[in-house]
Amino acid sequence: MQGKINLRVLAQIALGAALSGAGIGHLTVLREEFQAQVPTWFPLDADFVVLASGVVEICLGVALLVTWRQPARAAVGAATAAFFVVIFPGNIAQFVEHRDAFGLESDLARGVRLLFQPVLVAWAVLATDAWSVVRQRVRGKSATS
Repeated sequence: MQGKINLRVLAQIALGAALSGAGIGHLTVLREEFQAQVPTWFPLDADFVVLASGVVEICLGVALLVTWRQPARAAVGAATAAFFVVIFPGNIAQFVEHRDAFGLESDLARGVRLLFQPVLVAWAVLATDAWSVVRQRVRGKSATS
């Protein structure tokens, strides 16, 4: 059991650090790269979207790094997973619109990148034990109904 807990803690720290780093990249040296993921049909300015999503990524990353008690930890994990779902259309747009960024300069590379988005969603949910907490709450509510 202790090994599982340590693995989850390490996974949560790694995800928090990665999100924080990506968010900083949104605001600084990777701004143009991230703009390639903003769909051309999206009604807001691409630079604004990149900056706003960078701020959200930093906030989620920091929250993952400092939130360790349930159910808050699960809420942060669920919010992070939801964020990964919300930004997925940007990855699809990069593929469909054949936009190069982050070394993804072929449809094959961009297509493979799409396969990793569900991994990020699962990472957020599993690292924070969000799924278990949600299941427990649902069971608790159905028992009282």
